[in-house]
Amino acid sequence: METNNYNEDLSHIRSMMERSSRFISLSGLSGVFAGSIALVGAIYVYFVLTRYGINYLDGDSNIFSPDLVRELSLIGTVILVLAVLSGYFFTARKSKANNLKIWDTTTKRLLINFAIPLVTGAIFCLALFYHHLFVFVAPATLVFYGLALVNASKYTLTDVQNLGYFEIVLGLISLFFLGWGLLFWAIGFGILHIVYGLIMHKKYR
Repeated sequence: METNNYNEDLSHIRSMMERSSRFISLSGLSGVFAGSIALVGAIYVYFVLTRYGINYLDGDSNIFSPDLVRELSLIGTVILVLAVLSGYFFTARKSKANNLKIWDTTTKRLLINFAIPLVTGAIFCLALFYHHLFVFVAPATLVFYGLALVNASKYTLTDVQNLGYFEIVLGLISLFFLGWGLLFWAIGFGILHIVYGLIMHKKYR
């Protein structure tokens, strides 16, 4: 009887320590929704390219003009905002269901560690835009996003770290297939997020 109580106490203490040191309210549904938005965005971009007379799948005209890149950047910004809002919605809902605070010291640390590589990557991508090196933007976004996930993973679920590694590897591979950034972007921000989200939803629901 005492042994059972001891084990229950240890389990309770371990759970409290995890809650205080890690942000555990990440929702798998937010990953699924963000990935779905990214895939829809990628399909929309494909039709935008067609409007500009570019058959993306030919692989012959995959170096884009500045005007087209600006339009694609606007589409990417809209997708990013929708993904962030959906992530906040599902995470806040899960936090409320588990009676956990969504904003505390751990959340601040998570966001700071996530933001440092992400902001660095954003400035790096702006420099690529400035020098008209557009083909490197998609690989760079994948690599820096992956670095941000890995850097922030110590303050949240370890599964985030694995997603980060996949994003980094995918970004590095895409450096050897310049001009196919949309395809790699759809895989990294679309398919990987959906797979990750489904795994997280099943594992932590």
